[in-house]
Amino acid sequence: MSSVVVRNALQIDNLLRMGFLWTLIIMVSYMMVLYHLLRGSSIVFPRRSMASVGRWRACIVTGASSGIGKVVAKALALEGYHVILAGHMSGELHEAVAEIKSECIGVSLHSVELDLCSVASILAFVDAVESWILTTYPHHDLQLLVNNAGILAASQRFTPEGYDSMMATNYLGPFLLTKLLLPLLEKSSEPARIVNVVSFTHRCVRSLKINEELFLKGTVQKSLNRDWYRMARIYEASKMCLLLFSYELERRLGNLGSRVTVMVADPGIVKTSILQELPQLLVNITHLGLKILGLLQSPDAGARAIIDAALAPMEVSGRYFFGGHGMTLQSSALSHDTKLAENLWRWSSKFCDAAIAHLKNDRHDSSSHLVSEIEERLP
Repeated sequence: MSSVVVRNALQIDNLLRMGFLWTLIIMVSYMMVLYHLLRGSSIVFPRRSMASVGRWRACIVTGASSGIGKVVAKALALEGYHVILAGHMSGELHEAVAEIKSECIGVSLHSVELDLCSVASILAFVDAVESWILTTYPHHDLQLLVNNAGILAASQRFTPEGYDSMMATNYLGPFLLTKLLLPLLEKSSEPARIVNVVSFTHRCVRSLKINEELFLKGTVQKSLNRDWYRMARIYEASKMCLLLFSYELERRLGNLGSRVTVMVADPGIVKTSILQELPQLLVNITHLGLKILGLLQSPDAGARAIIDAALAPMEVSGRYFFGGHGMTLQSSALSHDTKLAENLWRWSSKFCDAAIAHLKNDRHDSSSHLVSEIEERLP
């Protein structure tokens, strides 16, 4: 079998999964919502009003320079949060802040650069947030973290630590960021919350091997002594990892009696820039097909589930929000596999250790203070 044949076969696999299987899965998700609504068995949670807890509560929204993230940041700013917009392109972040401020008089927000593919950037971000809270607004509490950032990479790229960039952005980076921010969330005078933005595509994952190969290569397909990037399957795996982590973190925090709760939110299919690495003709055809089926949402509509999860009653935790209007669903059976989640937690912690070691080796002079701080923060 020639390399051209293998490459074409993998492209077909990606297109079939994204064009057919993902469409089928999202339709099944909406049918599940309709089924529960007709039976009267749907679980719906109302949004809290932030007016009762006052203004000047800080929150972080990653991937906030455009699309869903910007909509969520705007909505939370209107709820009275001081919103920290995080993203890897400072110019776009500044534009997003300016746009929101021009539309919403009196809101409080600013931007901080964050690259989830860089451990040094993650730690610098955490330090900047902590410094801002302690010095600029000493009475601020970090009450909410929304891990929204995500990518769909068309080709394999690696982080400075040698990890697959899609796995890093969609899961490993949020894992590390969340663990580093937990002390600040725990110190909040009011109960705090973490919202992880997952995807209906996790339902496509029937089994998952947690090993070094997953983090380093994202479960690529090996053929003809070459690694072929299966972007659709890797995206699904990264979102399954984020979901497993969310449930495991919620269990661990609950066992510790923590006042930090964890939610997951699935925005569905949203017209954003996530497909920007695919050929424009393919993107246009995909959007047209989804629009005809009534499945393509605007960022405003897609953000509803995330805002629902962020503002649901604080005594609620571990729920999977989907579709907006406070509705929740059950995620796949695999996502509730506690042994798999524990194994993922161990491997992810190993990633943190390896990342620290990488900083020690490559930047032992200029970053020694960063390394010591990251070691102190990680349990």
